Amino acid sequence: MSTFISETAVVHVPPEVKDLASFRRWAHSDRFPEEGRICFLNGEVWVDMSKEQVFTHNQVKGEVSRVLSTLVLESDLGRFFPDGMLLTNVEADLSCQPDGIFASNETLKSERLRFVKGVRGGYVELEGTPDMVLEVVSESSVEKDTVILHNLYWEAGIAEYWLVDARGKSCSFEILIRKSDGYHAPRKPGGWIKSAVFGKSFKLTCEIDSIGHPKYQLQMK
Repeated sequence: MSTFISETAVVHVPPEVKDLASFRRWAHSDRFPEEGRICFLNGEVWVDMSKEQVFTHNQVKGEVSRVLSTLVLESDLGRFFPDGMLLTNVEADLSCQPDGIFASNETLKSERLRFVKGVRGGYVELEGTPDMVLEVVSESSVEKDTVILHNLYWEAGIAEYWLVDARGKSCSFEILIRKSDGYHAPRKPGGWIKSAVFGKSFKLTCEIDSIGHPKYQLQMK
């Protein structure tokens, strides 16, 4: 059994967790931790029990999710799944919880992305290939978000990888487009980035509010 220790928690990975199938069985069981981010990435279990930062993670993630959720709902584009939904892609040997997931109606109807039932009913997992995923970089997830998931999301066939890093003085926002040889960042005229998945252009800005804290806005046209 592997043990992972953070400042706030201890996570015991059962010895029978050796591959993606056994990880998924664990994830569906009562023994799976209810807190933290625990992923299976290309043969390895990744555990992140760090606390979520308010301004560099929670608030920027919430703003992107707010805009996309509203767009998807009002335009009946499909489903936007906010932070916390388990996504599995068998071909990429991947099971993780992105900061956001979008699947179009066509993707859902064709079952390119499928709902997986939980042991006690309901649906607790998405399996297959969504159209878009979102990740917001934190201090503990730099390698995972910018290298490991960058490669695995491409292998999973996901058309757009939205990557945000708000840790620095300026907020970095990329819509990475899947090509045959990897993800590529398109040009950003005036800071605007075109999304073929949503049929819109987006721009993420950050200002300081009246009490001195960062305030994010995802603009769309």
